[in-house]
Amino acid sequence: METQTDLTSPLKNNFLQKPIEHIDITRFDARPIIDAMKYMSFTSRDLARATQIFNQMLRDEKCSIILTIAGSTSAGGCMKLYADLVRYNMVDAIVATGASIVDMDFFEALGFRHYQGSSSSNDHQLRDLYIDRIYDTYIDEEELQQCDHTIFKIANTLTPQAYSSREFIQAMGAYLSQGHAKKQNSLIQLAYEKNVPIFCPAFTDSSAGFGLALHQVKNPKAHLTIDSIRDFRELTEIKIKAGTTGLLMIGGGVPKNFVQDTVVCAEILGQKTDMHKYALQITVADARDGACSSSTLKEACSWGKVETTYEQMVYAEATSVLPLLASDAYHRGYWQQRARRQYTKLFEEK
Repeated sequence: METQTDLTSPLKNNFLQKPIEHIDITRFDARPIIDAMKYMSFTSRDLARATQIFNQMLRDEKCSIILTIAGSTSAGGCMKLYADLVRYNMVDAIVATGASIVDMDFFEALGFRHYQGSSSSNDHQLRDLYIDRIYDTYIDEEELQQCDHTIFKIANTLTPQAYSSREFIQAMGAYLSQGHAKKQNSLIQLAYEKNVPIFCPAFTDSSAGFGLALHQVKNPKAHLTIDSIRDFRELTEIKIKAGTTGLLMIGGGVPKNFVQDTVVCAEILGQKTDMHKYALQITVADARDGACSSSTLKEACSWGKVETTYEQMVYAEATSVLPLLASDAYHRGYWQQRARRQYTKLFEEK
């Protein structure tokens, strides 16, 4: 007869031994590497050009920079990197998957960790132990469910009405900032404190979805909902307000398409605005199926979304190249002359 594994057994602890250590872009200077890569070929030269374009965004006084995050780079070691982009004023708005924001960043802000694992693990054994796997990274499912219940707790404190994901994530940032953060300086908390809006257009496709579903079940006659249409409208308002924009896109999918579509949405609303002037994408996706996780940047030009003068695709796994790009930008220091946009205040004034 099959017996359930004891979730407090030493066996589970054996799997959760080596926490992921998030890379610190301030502790190494990638400028010499990027400078050398300019004279190489293949992905190295693509990365050098992408880094040059990103620095150009930072130097352009008119340019607002939007970061998009898809995939699991936060869990894989880039969590502090993303927070530092906010801390050092290198991004003005963020569009991400719910998993990146909730299951990864908020999860660790609550004091939990991700762990180094193996891609060849016995997944049936991991399931018995309530350990979730992201390729070669482990998460304690019991701790993740505590994250779900924290979302439920936050939802119960809010007035029952429709909220954009930006508004709800702002409430999550406030919760952390009010003394509930076990780990300081998470992306969510810094974005809240620096007035950098975060949008998750597929917010419920994450740990937040479980907590919000529980909230609705427990409050059938008076509960909140997430208004994804308002997400789209609010991000479009940022695009209209910003005028000149640059995109730093990690992965593709919904976040990438969502931010590119703001140009078309503005036109539909009668507020014609410029295409995104700068655009970078780091991805391992292939274009041959017609997608490339939502089109190449040159293809996006045909839709009126992205200019092609300052665009660069970098075909690489993001954790291997993004730290170099971000470290180079940090150490060149153009961010120090940028004005903070504080686009969250755009919605508080209404």
